[in-house]
Amino acid sequence: MAGARVRTLSVPDLLPEQLGETLHARVARTLRLAVTQGYWPEGSRLPGHRVLAAQLGVSRNTLVDALEQLQTEGYVTAQGRSGTRVSAPLQSAGPEPHSAPLPLSAWAARALAGQEQDVGGDFAVDFRVGQPVPELYPEAAWMQALARRAGRSSAESHVLRDPLGPLETRRALAAYLNAERGARVTPGMVMLTGGTQSALDALARVFLEPGRTAAIEAPTYPGAWAALAATGAQVVDVPVDPLGLDPAALPERATLLYITPGCQYPTTVTLPFARQRALIDWAEHSGAFILEDDYAADLHHTGRPPAVMQGLAPHRVLLLGSFSKSLAPVTRSGFLVAPESVTRVLAGTRPLTDRVPGVLDALALGDILASGAYGRHLRRARQTLRHRHEVLIDALGAALPEWHATPARAGLHVYVSLPGKMTSAEAVAYAAGRGVALSPAGTTVRSHAVLMAFGHLEPHLIREGVARLL
Repeated sequence: MAGARVRTLSVPDLLPEQLGETLHARVARTLRLAVTQGYWPEGSRLPGHRVLAAQLGVSRNTLVDALEQLQTEGYVTAQGRSGTRVSAPLQSAGPEPHSAPLPLSAWAARALAGQEQDVGGDFAVDFRVGQPVPELYPEAAWMQALARRAGRSSAESHVLRDPLGPLETRRALAAYLNAERGARVTPGMVMLTGGTQSALDALARVFLEPGRTAAIEAPTYPGAWAALAATGAQVVDVPVDPLGLDPAALPERATLLYITPGCQYPTTVTLPFARQRALIDWAEHSGAFILEDDYAADLHHTGRPPAVMQGLAPHRVLLLGSFSKSLAPVTRSGFLVAPESVTRVLAGTRPLTDRVPGVLDALALGDILASGAYGRHLRRARQTLRHRHEVLIDALGAALPEWHATPARAGLHVYVSLPGKMTSAEAVAYAAGRGVALSPAGTTVRSHAVLMAFGHLEPHLIREGVARLL
C-alpha cells in the first residue's frame, strides 16, 4: 500500500526472553506480535533503524537481523528511502485458545488417566522409589565397551535392520538367562527393548483391545496398570497376600496376566513355586499369556535370585527385564523373551514406532554379558545393597518399631506398613513436613503403607532420614 498515510507508530516493549532464545529472535518475536495483533496496521511505516533500535534497547545490527527475518517471512517490506513498511494484513484472531481442548484419541485419554503425578520438592533425605544409584554403575566397563563398539565398523546393514536387535547380543543374553536364571531361551525368542515399559506397551497394543480382559496384581507397578488400561481392555485386579498373588482370585478368562513373582512390586515378597505352578495351570486353561516382570531379580542381596517362571512354561510365560537398575537408567537397555510366534509379530509391528533398539548400547551390553563383567559388577552391587538394606531395617526397628518394615530379599526399596489407621497420604505429608520424601505404596486413599528406597542413599543419610521421622 504505497499510498497509505504515514502514521507515527508506538514501539512496544521488548517481550520477555524465552528459554534458549537469541536476542535478535526475541526482537523479531516482539515486532511480529505487533503486526499480527494489529498494533502496527498494514502499510504503516516503521521508525528508522537507529530510532527503533534505541527504543527497543538493542543494537542496530540486532534490529537489522530481526527485520531481515520478518521481511523473509513477509511481515514487512523494505522500500529503499521510503523505509520499512508493514506488509502483512491484520492476522489477529483474538487471544490464543490456551483452554481449547485437544482432540485426543480414546487411547491418549486412558493413558493420561493412568499416570501418576510426581509432586516434586526439595528434601533433606529422599526415600522415593525410582532413584538412580550412581555407585552401582560400572562406569569403566561400560565406557570401555561403548568405546570398542564405537571404534569398529559395527553399524553393518544387517545389524541396523534387525527389529529384534543385534543377533550377537541376543545370543549373549540368552546364554546369560539360561545359565544364571534358569530360563529356556533361544536367540530367536529375544527382542531387545528400551526397557520394561516399552515392552509392556508393545505387548498391550498387540494383544489387548476393548472387549478383552487383562489381569494384574493389586497392589502393583502403576506403569504396568496404565499400559494395560490404555488399550481399553478391562483390567481386573487380583489381590496380593503375604505369599504374593492369590491364584484363587484370578478371573476365569483373560488374555494377559501381569505379575512380578521374583520380587513382588511393591510388597517385595517372592511367589512360592506351588503358586507359580497354579498360575501356569490357569494360563493353560484360559489361554492367557503370563507377563513375568523380572525387574529386580539381578538385585537379590540375600542370596542367589530364584529361577524365573519362564523356565517352567516358555510357551506360556513372557519374560520382561531391564538393565536400567542393575547398570544405569541412561543405558535404556531391556529385553523381552517370548515364543518365536510372538517375537515374529512384534518384529512386524515394531517399525511403526521405533524400528530397531539402540544398536550401540545393545552391542556394548552383549560384550559386557559375554565377558563376565556384568556378573562381577553384580557381586559388588549386591554387597552394597545388602549393607544399606540392613541399615534401613535396623534404623526403622530401633526408632519407629510401629512402622513395620518388611525385609526385602531383592530390589531397591522396602515395604513399610503404617501404624493404626494412618494412610499413605498422611504418612507422605507427615514426612514431607520433616524434610523427608516417601513414596505411597499404592494409588488409592485406602493404602496404609509406604515405600522407602535405600539403594541410592549412603548409610548416614538413611539413618538421618529415619531420625527425622521421629
